[in-house]
Amino acid sequence: MLKKINSIGIDKKPQDTKVVVAMSGGVDSSTVAGIMKKEGYNVIGITLKLYDDSKQNSQAKQCCAGQDIMDAKRVANKLNIDHKILYFQNKFKEGVINNFIDSYVDGETPVPCIQCNKTVKFTDLFEEARSLNADALVTGHYVKSVIKENSAEMYRAVDPNRDQSYFLFNTTREQLNYLRFPLGSMHKNETRKIAKNLNLNVADKPDSQDICFVPNGDYVSVIEKIRPEVFKKGNIKNIEGKVLGVHNGIVNFTIGQRRGIKIAAQEPLYVVDIIKENNEIIVGSKQDLLKKEILLKNLNLLTDKKIFNNEILVKVRSTGKLIKSKLKFDGKKAKLELFEDEYGISPGQACVFYHKDEIGERVLGGGWISKN
Repeated sequence: MLKKINSIGIDKKPQDTKVVVAMSGGVDSSTVAGIMKKEGYNVIGITLKLYDDSKQNSQAKQCCAGQDIMDAKRVANKLNIDHKILYFQNKFKEGVINNFIDSYVDGETPVPCIQCNKTVKFTDLFEEARSLNADALVTGHYVKSVIKENSAEMYRAVDPNRDQSYFLFNTTREQLNYLRFPLGSMHKNETRKIAKNLNLNVADKPDSQDICFVPNGDYVSVIEKIRPEVFKKGNIKNIEGKVLGVHNGIVNFTIGQRRGIKIAAQEPLYVVDIIKENNEIIVGSKQDLLKKEILLKNLNLLTDKKIFNNEILVKVRSTGKLIKSKLKFDGKKAKLELFEDEYGISPGQACVFYHKDEIGERVLGGGWISKN
């Protein structure tokens, strides 16, 4: 006789199943809390206070800010669920903000949302949920979790415009088996419709757009405030080594950047390399940005290596397309051969691996793009 499991794949009645819902104060996580409550689960909402936003614009479209915490509290009260706020500002500064700044200082382009998921969200919050004896940690991320042989596999969301699998590649197997993602099979308009039906105050709230600690996308001002000493003048050179101009700090530039170089040229110039050791910016044509091979480090694999004997699909930026590729391992590192043209690939970004099967695009893991 088959076991009767509940809607999140646990062999218990909903009322006997305790779930922790990560509530950011946005419509997605609020709707998830509402769904869990409506289905009869024992729900505890947890909101993370990650940084001191007292001097930030409360109207900014960010997550984990003061207004968001208030919204999460209102939703919890509306749903009549327990709600906790965890104060992780120090952990967030050490694990995410400092890493973000260090990456730019090293001439890289970081992805702080991945670091946040890896550290405070899926490590500290994971442990908090376990300490509460919760059966699962439920989030509003748009990814699918499919149970195969008592183990969870991660797939891209049904809505490709909302898919967040790129930001979750560093999830461990243990975490993935504990996590639940109810929105992975929904489109955003469905989520908002459910929120309205539940009469949640955040049903029409705009989505978060900026990195939470970088208001209006001005990351340079954040670095300048915390590490002003890293802004040092240096040379801007072409790929032949000729000095074309002077910059005010390599943190002002990212690979693939076109605007802000401030050098007159007959053809558009792009940042094609950042050499930290010499404090130099190298510029060239768009063709100089073309990459056919990528070096990867700090791999996180969610599957057996034998699947990589075949061609895979990869994303080298969160908004990028899926690219046909072949991965070759070299100890703890790997080399990726791209079978399609891609431009402006930057060290510090993530490269996430996928394999298409009868269910969809399965996440195989990923790694960090490295210079060497």
